[in-house]
Amino acid sequence: MPDAHHQTQPRPRPLTRVVTNYALALSKSLTEGSGDHGDIKRWNPDLGTIAGHEFEGSSTAVDGKPEPPSTMHGRNSQAQPEKMADTDANPNNRDEIGWRKFVKYFTPSWFTVTMGTGIVSVLLNQFPYKARWLYWLSVIVFVLNLALFVLFVGLTVLRFVLWPCTRRIANKPTQALYLSTIPTTMSVLVNMMVFVCVPAWGEWVVYTAWGLWMADAVMSLVCALWLPFLMIKRTDETPLSAYTALQLFPIIATVVASASAAVVANVLPRPEQALATLIMGYVLWGLGLPSALFIMVVYFQRLAIHKLPPREVIVSCFMPIGPLGMGGFAIAKLGNVAMRIFPLTKTIHPLAGDLAYNLGILLCLVMWGFTLLWLFLAVASIHHCKHFPFNMGWWGFTFPIGTFALSSNALAQEIPSRFFRVIESITSVCVFVLWIVVVSATLRDLITGGKKLFNAPPSLPSTDNQKLGKLDNVAGDKTV
Repeated sequence: MPDAHHQTQPRPRPLTRVVTNYALALSKSLTEGSGDHGDIKRWNPDLGTIAGHEFEGSSTAVDGKPEPPSTMHGRNSQAQPEKMADTDANPNNRDEIGWRKFVKYFTPSWFTVTMGTGIVSVLLNQFPYKARWLYWLSVIVFVLNLALFVLFVGLTVLRFVLWPCTRRIANKPTQALYLSTIPTTMSVLVNMMVFVCVPAWGEWVVYTAWGLWMADAVMSLVCALWLPFLMIKRTDETPLSAYTALQLFPIIATVVASASAAVVANVLPRPEQALATLIMGYVLWGLGLPSALFIMVVYFQRLAIHKLPPREVIVSCFMPIGPLGMGGFAIAKLGNVAMRIFPLTKTIHPLAGDLAYNLGILLCLVMWGFTLLWLFLAVASIHHCKHFPFNMGWWGFTFPIGTFALSSNALAQEIPSRFFRVIESITSVCVFVLWIVVVSATLRDLITGGKKLFNAPPSLPSTDNQKLGKLDNVAGDKTV
């Protein structure tokens, strides 16, 4: 007869087992590594090629098309002795395992995570059908996003300290474009400070948000002026087929900062301060949106001539929605604040505020219609591809579609319109579901050792700074 003790001993709960297994797997990843390298080129273009050539062991060509088996076999057979020798020379490379691997291959493209998470918090807070649980959910996502932003900034600084060669951002124009995701994230955080913290904590938070917005506006302006120049000053020619929606990143930063200007100006107690913020918001909007339209013309020509991008970067088709959706939201909110501030400060003309408001709503409506074209093209492209691998580009789903929801939010409030309110609700729910899916896939990869998001080509010596520098300086057409 079995022992009574074993009969009465309760079995571990399924949830407990799952949490325990995940914790053990994450601990192993941070201390020992995964031991499986995966395909880094599918995620990070800054690590996928060296001077236009693939790394050993990668089976994906630079243009996203599979390499002929004969070529792969010949190249791998030639590279095999070098790989074996290098592995023998560095059997326990500490830079390729544990937390050092995560820091070593952490690039500014990870700030797209905070961009996507930030837009989710704003949508939850501004959801048209209010509920108390939605408010607290938006607060939780906001705090999570703030913690991620601080963590990512810390990892970036740590990477610069441990590997000094990664500081030469100016020599890596493609990687430098991702720096604009930092001020974009700051803009979203400032918006949530105004929506959540100002009503709870009072006037001192207003001036804190205003100061952060000033820093954000300066960073956005620098990115919009300096980063495009880095691309055009290069001596090597870039074919039209290699042109990607990545060029929109610096421009989006200024458009998002202009929307934050309206949000902050609306709560500033002194009209003179609100007027200065409002004028700067219009300047940022005027810099960002027309530039985005120019880039979209070139990008549409690239799509018409060279057809859809590779499956690995098909999500980039959603990028043009970002400046259009956020641009419509920004101009509508700027007009709303101008209608109140211009008469108080006697700016331009007594009717200037009403004109700015009406013009803002009309422009928002026009851009909302233009967004429908790019939204249809993006959804049709995803449906056409059907299957595409998980990579960092999946975070390109949330932010652009979220800006479309915000544009609908502005029209729903100012017209007002039940139609746009329903569109905003449906879009916000879709963005939240996409965010949950992408977060789950990201956490799964992190728990299993970062095989897709943090892995590197095999046999990279930690002391070879020249190689690491070349790893960062490659074309950015493999991610959003």
